[in-house]
Amino acid sequence: MQELTRCVKVLSRKYYAAFKPLYEDFCRSAVTEYKFELEPLDYDSFIESLENRLINCIIYIENEIPKAFLVYTLAISESIELNIIHSQNFEHLAQRSCALIKFFMEEVKTERREKVVCYPMLGKQKGIVGEISLLGFKFVGIAVLRFLLHETTSRQILNIAAMGELPKDYSIKYWEDKYMNDAVRVVQNAFSTSADALFDTRFASLDGTYDILNKIVTNVYADFFPAASSVLLYKGKPAGFCFANVTGGRIVNIPIFAIAKEHQAKGLSKYLLAETLNRVLAISDENQLPITEINTNTETNNFQALKMYRNLGFKEDYNYPQSYLPATNKF
Repeated sequence: MQELTRCVKVLSRKYYAAFKPLYEDFCRSAVTEYKFELEPLDYDSFIESLENRLINCIIYIENEIPKAFLVYTLAISESIELNIIHSQNFEHLAQRSCALIKFFMEEVKTERREKVVCYPMLGKQKGIVGEISLLGFKFVGIAVLRFLLHETTSRQILNIAAMGELPKDYSIKYWEDKYMNDAVRVVQNAFSTSADALFDTRFASLDGTYDILNKIVTNVYADFFPAASSVLLYKGKPAGFCFANVTGGRIVNIPIFAIAKEHQAKGLSKYLLAETLNRVLAISDENQLPITEINTNTETNNFQALKMYRNLGFKEDYNYPQSYLPATNKF
């Protein structure tokens, strides 16, 4: 019997042909297992992104055949984003994942001095929480919630929500570029001590928060949806923001939802969110966009936020551990 040989390497042209079946195995489970909103890149586009250094890929090899892979990027944010770990047919996931992550941590050793590693552990990746916790990773539970436009229940719940009038001196408008500086201040104020700041350290500073919001409004993450991005005003000055963008022309996502701390605990969040929801519904009903859902996420222990989302028609779809590895010289 041939002795089994194993190794971990950076994906190179030598292995492109052998890697293709493994990548296609991942593509078949990307939506159903890993909850991708859209189909992942096809193989040729993946290789193009790899060669353009937009992404990085490490492979686990047995007898010269790739059996598992890890993808990460340094190009999107100040964090090192570990995007996916996939093992063929999910066999030996824990063993292969540990080997891949250890190799990955050596590859980004220099960057880890300054940057946090963040890793959303979707699908069967949850099964390696114990293994990577031994490598120093920490975890925040994230719940994904959806408002489905084709289900009447969500709309009915929104329609019967007891909103009442906005408190005195408050009003809601839609996004204009003139609000950018205020948005940076409000979002940074609200997020600087949140769990989000643990795995995206940009929230710790105004400059970092500007980078996040600028990428939202300039379509880096998805197509910005200013007509449905609501702004809460207090005596004419911005006090809260509910940003919206569109993925694939049909899925609306709420990437940032923030109320300045001095305006929190006043029941204002539901007004801001409801305004965005009603705006999306109106645009969809007018057939301007073929929107199928509105989604967002929050921490699994943020019971107040979860209650608000449920009361406005959202349903919890699934949850996952958002893991992060603190920078080696900052924590």
